[in-house]
Amino acid sequence: MEKTLWEVYTKEQLEELEKVTSSYKDFLDAGKTERECVAEIIRLAQEQGYKDLSTLETVQPGDKVYVPWMEKSIALFNVGEEALENGMNILGAHIDSPRMDLKQNPLYEESGFAYFDTHYYGGIKKYQWVTLPLAIHGVVVKKDGTKMNISIGENENDPVFTVTDLLVHLSAKQLEKNASVVVEGENLDLLVGNRPLEGEEKDAVAAQISKLLKETYGMEKEDFMSAELEVVPAGKARDLGFDRSMIMAYGQDDRVCAYTSLAAMFEVPDVKRTSCCILVDKEEIGSVGATGMHSRFFENAVAELLDKCGQFSELKLRRTMANSTMISSDVSAAYDPMYPEVYDKKSSAFFGKGIVINKHTGSRGKSGSNDANAEYIAKIRNVFGTHDVAFQMTEMGKIDVGGGGTIAYILAQFGMEVIDGGVALLCMHAPWEVSSKADVYEAYRAYCAFLKDMK
Repeated sequence: MEKTLWEVYTKEQLEELEKVTSSYKDFLDAGKTERECVAEIIRLAQEQGYKDLSTLETVQPGDKVYVPWMEKSIALFNVGEEALENGMNILGAHIDSPRMDLKQNPLYEESGFAYFDTHYYGGIKKYQWVTLPLAIHGVVVKKDGTKMNISIGENENDPVFTVTDLLVHLSAKQLEKNASVVVEGENLDLLVGNRPLEGEEKDAVAAQISKLLKETYGMEKEDFMSAELEVVPAGKARDLGFDRSMIMAYGQDDRVCAYTSLAAMFEVPDVKRTSCCILVDKEEIGSVGATGMHSRFFENAVAELLDKCGQFSELKLRRTMANSTMISSDVSAAYDPMYPEVYDKKSSAFFGKGIVINKHTGSRGKSGSNDANAEYIAKIRNVFGTHDVAFQMTEMGKIDVGGGGTIAYILAQFGMEVIDGGVALLCMHAPWEVSSKADVYEAYRAYCAFLKDMK
């Protein structure tokens, strides 16, 4: 078996690896929702000298700017010496993750228990989300526009919440069901209380919850209508294994690629060709909506940048997009020896072997795939070879088993060269996902090489 990265890294690289992955874990803890991610990204970017593009009259080579969008997506640009119409080097990841969202009228009572009604977001195995300590993150916007940020369940003094499951002693019929329906979506309701409000005769437990929400958070029951509250696993990112070689955390799909892309932008400050990092919302539900990659947000941001660089025309905008090169920084599936039947081992990604490059994603006959061309792959190989980056060319499982998609094909519609490249995960889309520290670090190195030398 070929050596893993752990066996070839120098002492200095291992020290840098621990520094990068420690900061990555902090990023995961600070950003459990897309809004929290954008806020943390702006904080980190400002520390690196990035400025909000909207505050600048003009932009010059060497300037570093960011363009946030609805607090859920963001684009960062490090402006190079070359004209923008020659294209950019783009890293693009998503910052939304599978979860449960509260419905707009969530609070109800049943048989002495108070619940929040939920609607799951993205592709999940519903049975994985029961009997876990869960937290509530998000925003509440009152009628007058006042916005309140909510985070309940992360502090050790906070309460947590859970979705109940049937005890094994009474679950004979349940265990006969197909795994996809052993827990139904409508049963993923959050248990939030059991103590009745004194003096109330009807729905006294729900009344108690309403009272506590008003007293503690200044929130009326009607405010749920204009709230975005997300239910996520409570707890911090942790080292996994006696050897601390792995990370177990919520939301690594795709915040592992978001963070390493962002860190690469900060590490490569001086560029000839403009570098860009796009971090977007809604990928887990098809990249739709005003904050998804299908929106005109990114195109508009590039147009604004061209204008403030004194270079805008409709033709130059089209050239900028078409002449750009991109790594769609998204995760892939790591080979799991507990389930070998779903993998083609020859085309699988392995922990500790480097960044994963997928020529195509999609499902079965490459449906919904970008399918990068050979010439671009050769360029990627050359850049990675120059910088001694370890990479794996893989596919996600056996052909007819399943598949998945990324934002790659959406940017490719502009005519730019795009390929998928990211970190392989175990337990993808589960409440707690697992990555290799070595692969996280190697993805960071790969993205740095791409920003430096891709032409």
